[in-house]
Amino acid sequence: MREWAKANVPILTAVASVVSLALVFGAVGGIIPSRVLPRASDAVLAAIPHLNAAISATAIGTILLGWRAIARGNVRRHRAFMVTSFGLFVAFLAGYLYRLVLVGTATFPGPETVYTYVYLPFLAIHILFAIICVPFVFHALFLAATRPYEELYATRHAQVGLVGASLWLVSFAMGIGVYLMLYQLY
Repeated sequence: MREWAKANVPILTAVASVVSLALVFGAVGGIIPSRVLPRASDAVLAAIPHLNAAISATAIGTILLGWRAIARGNVRRHRAFMVTSFGLFVAFLAGYLYRLVLVGTATFPGPETVYTYVYLPFLAIHILFAIICVPFVFHALFLAATRPYEELYATRHAQVGLVGASLWLVSFAMGIGVYLMLYQLY
């Protein structure tokens, strides 16, 4: 199985990316019915955005620490930090999608001018980066998961990982900005 995965990283990347994005678009589009999920209390649902902001901030830290580790040649720590970053992303996405399916999208509570000229463009860029980073992150992870680290130098792991992690980092940071505009500033 590992040899098949090693030879088919692009296929695995495409499948994982399509499935992940389909879940997100299905939740956003209301295709996933809320009745398929158990309903948490209103307090838990209200806490999810705050928890996700903390998860995002932690993920920013683990991505930066992962970069620092690989810059210093510490592959083991780099791998641990990047796998942790991915785990945090999965936790974030699970909470986000759960709340989205049960509650729907959050309404911007601020002034219409801020909504139109600040919030919407900011949100659009955040969403764009979040979507674009998905295949890069999966590709880098699948390359790393299917090869000993010595073989990674003969792949595009470093280049793909740099692009993916950069977009991921900016997306997490902008997600915190969206959170601040929705739940703290207005």
